[in-house]
Amino acid sequence: MRLVQLTVPTGKRETILEILDERKIDYVVTDETSSRKYTAVVYFPLPDAAVEPVLDEIQNAGIEEDAYTVVVDAETVVSRRFQALRDEYEDGDVGSDRISRQELQAEADDLTPSFPVYVVMTVISAVVATAGLLLDSPAVVVGSMVIAPLIGPALGASVGTVIDDEELFVESVTYQIVGVVVAIAAAAIFAVLVRSLNIVPPDLVLSSVGEISERLAPDLLSLAIALGAGVAGVVSIATGTSVALVGVMIAAALIPPAGVAGITLAWGQPTAAIGATVLVLVNLLSVNLAGLLTLWYAGYRPENLFDLGETEQRLRQRIVGLVVIVLIFAVFLGGITYASYESGNFEQDAREEVETLLSQDQYENYQLLEFQVVMDDNYPFRNAERVIVTIGGPPDQSAPELADTMHERINDHADQSVNVEVRYVEVLERGDK
Repeated sequence: MRLVQLTVPTGKRETILEILDERKIDYVVTDETSSRKYTAVVYFPLPDAAVEPVLDEIQNAGIEEDAYTVVVDAETVVSRRFQALRDEYEDGDVGSDRISRQELQAEADDLTPSFPVYVVMTVISAVVATAGLLLDSPAVVVGSMVIAPLIGPALGASVGTVIDDEELFVESVTYQIVGVVVAIAAAAIFAVLVRSLNIVPPDLVLSSVGEISERLAPDLLSLAIALGAGVAGVVSIATGTSVALVGVMIAAALIPPAGVAGITLAWGQPTAAIGATVLVLVNLLSVNLAGLLTLWYAGYRPENLFDLGETEQRLRQRIVGLVVIVLIFAVFLGGITYASYESGNFEQDAREEVETLLSQDQYENYQLLEFQVVMDDNYPFRNAERVIVTIGGPPDQSAPELADTMHERINDHADQSVNVEVRYVEVLERGDK
């Protein structure tokens, strides 16, 4: 529910009150004596779904845009006429739950901080994320998402497009580009400082850090996360619900991958930064794409219906452009996903070969203790480089020919030559029969 406070320009009092009476809207009128431009102030409650059509009708009646209109939340309205008004406008579909176009635009503006604050908060969140990634601390990484100011620009571009506010669109796109560049640069600079001061081990292997390795070779699931974040963000802002948690989700799709990209650059591994950078870009574009589609589906249109055709054309162009770019990145992520799938199949097949071999009668005294596939560092498309097989058996009874057999059988399942390392561990058993 909303309470609308409308200042009535001179000569428009009867027109506005007639509109409210025709729609059976309860109102209160007070005389305005502070200015000659306005003769009264009208207060009236409205269901969420009625705010936009009522304000549009009032504006079409000749109310200038410089007239003050304030829309605030109303906790409770006790009125039979209001219940009838709610039944008229709320029919249970998506459009009846959304806030008005005017409120949406104001909400998008409010979610975007001033440029200096935005840059500072982005730098801080990137630095905190980088520290959390190097510490392999999920809690610290989540904390960096909470302070990231990304939800406003991420959704502002979509809002600006559907309501034909090009100023908001350009500002939001600029913020997003600057945010990505600043986040990666801040993460790289902080990682260089941490490494030069030996705060982390100088020989730290990035692939051994769980929070980092999972973002060095992203897969198609990352695309689903970004699309979900975009839809959830738009739904939250369009329905007037809290956007804090959704902001964390959007930041989760952008800040940690940006931190990983900066870390890999600081470690002098630019090829390893490819996967993380692509992940940042595809997430950013997917959030914007999901926002555009969701807002249009929710029924948001430009204020001036004469601009509807031009806005629809612009919307289609931007959606097509985003879809094409996202699909290109999706193919890249699909390649990574397929490579991961192939690696998983190779590991499973190789393990089964070893287990089958050891099940033969001549090797009945041996047992498989550990099986490990070591991947190379050619991110983001990694391949198996080495297989380590640890076998337990009786003392002084190693079987050298077993290593050759394993090497041959394991490489039958590999696309390229894989080294096989067989380790023998003496197993001594004691006990009464």
